[in-house]
Amino acid sequence: MSEEIKTQENQNLPEEKMSPRKLKKMVGQEICVSDWLTMTQERINAFADCTEDHQWIHVDVERAARSPLKSTIAHGFLLLSLLPYFLAQSPLARIKVKMLFNYGLDRIRFITPVKPGDRIRNRAVLKEIRRKGFRRWLVKIDNTLEIEGNPKPALVAELLVFVFF
Repeated sequence: MSEEIKTQENQNLPEEKMSPRKLKKMVGQEICVSDWLTMTQERINAFADCTEDHQWIHVDVERAARSPLKSTIAHGFLLLSLLPYFLAQSPLARIKVKMLFNYGLDRIRFITPVKPGDRIRNRAVLKEIRRKGFRRWLVKIDNTLEIEGNPKPALVAELLVFVFF
């Protein structure tokens, strides 16, 4: 089954009734280990086109092959931008809420370069949930973007999500 089809299946699961109280009980727990996604040069090039970031280490395959990394690498911000895709596989993506949105990020580190052909996935842990007003909650999720076969992650980031119940 393709990665795209698996994600669509996960997104079509029914919404779950979830309360802040239930979420609080999940603090400290792993809430998602996503499916693997293969990084491609085509994805890297498309991101370069969208962001106008055509630095040679990302898009010049021949020059990058002569670099110390021996390959092009994905943009750090491309990896960061994939977090919503990976988190869509989480049970949090299926909770019934009035609205939720990306509130920002805390601690972000780009640790290990991701090369075309590398398979990556996200491991997410619910770190914190705190009240920010009537039926408004700030949720903090620790994300570790893993590279298959590599002991060091590509990325670690704390994602902040504002949730209106």
